[in-house]
Amino acid sequence: MKRIFSAYAYGPAPRAGCWWDQTVTPQTWPTLQGDIEVDVAIVGGGFTGLSAALHLAQAGAQVALLDSEHIAWGASGRNGGFCCLGGTMLDDATLDRQFGEQERLLLRQTEKTAVQLVDQLLRDHKIDVDRHSAGETELAHRRKDMIALRAKLPAIARNYGVSGRIHDQQDLAEIGMNGPFFGALTVPIGFALNPAKYAQGLAAAAHAAQARIFERSAALSILPEGRRHRIACAHGSVRATDVIIATNGYSSEDLPPALAGRYLPTQSSVLVTRPLSQEELSAQGWHSDQMAFDSRSLLHYFRLMPDRRFLFGMRGGLLSSPASDTRAHAALRRDFRAMFPAWSKVETPHYWSGMVCLARRRLPFVGALPGAKGLWAGLCYHGNGVAMGSFAGQTLAQLVQGQTPAIYPRALRGPLAAFPLGRARRALLPAVYAGLMLRDF
Repeated sequence: MKRIFSAYAYGPAPRAGCWWDQTVTPQTWPTLQGDIEVDVAIVGGGFTGLSAALHLAQAGAQVALLDSEHIAWGASGRNGGFCCLGGTMLDDATLDRQFGEQERLLLRQTEKTAVQLVDQLLRDHKIDVDRHSAGETELAHRRKDMIALRAKLPAIARNYGVSGRIHDQQDLAEIGMNGPFFGALTVPIGFALNPAKYAQGLAAAAHAAQARIFERSAALSILPEGRRHRIACAHGSVRATDVIIATNGYSSEDLPPALAGRYLPTQSSVLVTRPLSQEELSAQGWHSDQMAFDSRSLLHYFRLMPDRRFLFGMRGGLLSSPASDTRAHAALRRDFRAMFPAWSKVETPHYWSGMVCLARRRLPFVGALPGAKGLWAGLCYHGNGVAMGSFAGQTLAQLVQGQTPAIYPRALRGPLAAFPLGRARRALLPAVYAGLMLRDF
């Protein structure tokens, strides 16, 4: 594999302290042994791959899913558990210029549909994910950001058909979201969940539908073989008419080469506290179970979970090494203490990091890859992969079967544009992040 971070980023250390691993009994799936033939092979066992496997198997296709580690080992098993609107980093004005108003509205409806899909999957397959939160709340970290939050209300109504709700600064304590904020905006779409339980539920549902799931079965090469493709693994191979690449931020430059230079992983870090007492919650004035984030460009995201642990995450990691992980952990702890000073001495025993995946066009990609018939991919969700990754998997399943998806905006169809600098493209991030940090002051 030709990956653009050091080997450390793809090893066990960054996720060693992941809280979600403590909340589930590990599933065990076999390693691929020998050669098999299927209709569709899927590389990657996160939300995209699992959703694609489930929907294809339910339609009667023969499916094999391969993961190099274990199911949801990558971003799907170590994210913040926000099932919410998002996927693109483009605002409405930019979308209108590039695609027109109708296509922009279609993309916004796709975001909402993606959340609804996860809700439907949870109900259909009776997956218990410790669900909570009525939508998502954005908190203004500067006084002037309240002007921008109020200005969003008409667009929320147009794009999603719902009414946002403004909370003035003096109301935050009453709704249990006290902190160094100047007000907030709640959009009543989305909910929080345990991502490990969601992934396990999808895997169990896909398996029940006769999809074949293989762990510790890294794809080493994907090569054309007649009208099919052959995926070589260490102890076997899969021949398939169609191949779906669902590796997102954990992708490789050569699996397949059509992805080379066209995705950019960057890191997000998370900590989780021990359970907080009622006295500690009262001291901070935070008792809401609403999932929230602040208005920074390099945002923080956080929520109080049903077991009264507090999850706090931050975007912006540029490197991956033991030393950089130590620095990122220290920065995360510093910001946590600053934003929630009543908890400054509360233990945070769980810390981990994982890859968010960006696209040069700042849009997700869901569709066919160039260069060979039967190669497909879904990736670049910009930190919103719970819902959008699930939707991408369903959409890819439909496309592979020759179906026309009910909702498939042009914005998702690509093409994936190449970043400058090729495999050295991570060198672009310091300047980008410096600009974003300046915007946050």
